[in-house]
Amino acid sequence: MLIREIRIDDADNFIKLVKEVENQSTFMLMEPGERKTTPEQQKNHLKRIEQQNNSTIFSAEIKGKLVGYLIVMGGSAKRTMHSAYIVIGILEDCRGQGIGTELFNKATKWASKHNISRLELTVVTENKAGLALYKKTGFEVEGTKRNSLLIDGKPFNEYYMSKLL
Repeated sequence: MLIREIRIDDADNFIKLVKEVENQSTFMLMEPGERKTTPEQQKNHLKRIEQQNNSTIFSAEIKGKLVGYLIVMGGSAKRTMHSAYIVIGILEDCRGQGIGTELFNKATKWASKHNISRLELTVVTENKAGLALYKKTGFEVEGTKRNSLLIDGKPFNEYYMSKLL
């Protein structure tokens, strides 16, 4: 397994991966088929991220195929530049193999070198596997975001979680 920062020439494979993860996951923000990002739009987005000192995307690759990602989105205001929001996705067949842990380890090391002292994310309270991964990698629950998502018409709560570096 190779964990590396994403490259602009990964845009096509990356958007396919994101859409595939969304199709396989109950708890992602976007529903299957909802994301309309084109490869060209993704390429432009990757170019913008590349120019920011406090944002990046890590990919997990097995035998040349992207199987997971971790997006680090740094704050844009002076008062939030030390903080970054995390989004992670891993193909269903590849979960439970340590990929998530490796992505978080790489992101944490990267964040420390880029003056980021706070990582944060949200997780649906029923997402037991995600919650276990985040706790394992040092995240703590800060609070509950009540009825924050409607999934199949049913309200779900999310935990706010953070890790201070």
